Amino acid sequence: MKTRLLALVVVLFWSTGTALGWGQLGHRVVGEVAWKHLTPKAQKRVASVLGDESLALSSTWMDFIKSNPEKKHMDAWHYCTVCNGCSYADSMRPKEGDIIGTLERLLVELETKKFTDGDEKQALRMLVHLVGDLHQPLHVGQPGDRGGNDFKVKWFGQSTNLHTVWDTHLIDDYGLSYTELAKAVDRYGADTVRQWQATTVRDWALESRVLRETLYPAEDKTSLSYRYSYDYLDDAHLRLAQAGIRLAGLLNRIYG
Repeated sequence: MKTRLLALVVVLFWSTGTALGWGQLGHRVVGEVAWKHLTPKAQKRVASVLGDESLALSSTWMDFIKSNPEKKHMDAWHYCTVCNGCSYADSMRPKEGDIIGTLERLLVELETKKFTDGDEKQALRMLVHLVGDLHQPLHVGQPGDRGGNDFKVKWFGQSTNLHTVWDTHLIDDYGLSYTELAKAVDRYGADTVRQWQATTVRDWALESRVLRETLYPAEDKTSLSYRYSYDYLDDAHLRLAQAGIRLAGLLNRIYG
């Protein structure tokens, strides 16, 4: 009973706030990087599913439909909650679902073409978005602060929260378009690509949890600016590249 109550509290902590994950720029970078790593066959088949919608533009669909009450059940699918030092296997599984369970389900459905929520186009859009979300470290959140939404900071003097810093400010303030940023972060060789694509959804979640534990500034040092950007911009760029390359690995397996 206590476990169920705690799971409900965690879901409410997240669902009553913002949990967008990278913002439009970051998600489009992930889609653009993934497209560059698809085989020609996978590109052709993905394009046939998405129609006139590119992989990059499809990546923001799950955030776009947040205002649709018919899609409200998807809110909890953008994140999971894992305590410091814990694994996902040791964590609560809310009945509403979470990002790990949803990604693992989508992979099965896209391979079998048996969809439980919408059609193949919707499932593909969701996969693109959620692979991006899982690589944003605060989407593998700690209990109690809604993935950093409740951890208030200032960014160059403006009030915000740590989640928003990671969703948007770190990468948007770099001043590049999504195609420019995708080209800038996609700089890894074939051996690294193979290593990254050999990992699993749960491996990615563990990476995010480990990185998340380093991101919180001390309570007397929450006025963030150049130093924080210097310390973490490379990490943000790495996570975008990993998300895109790993998404390509999944899509090549399904469609290539």
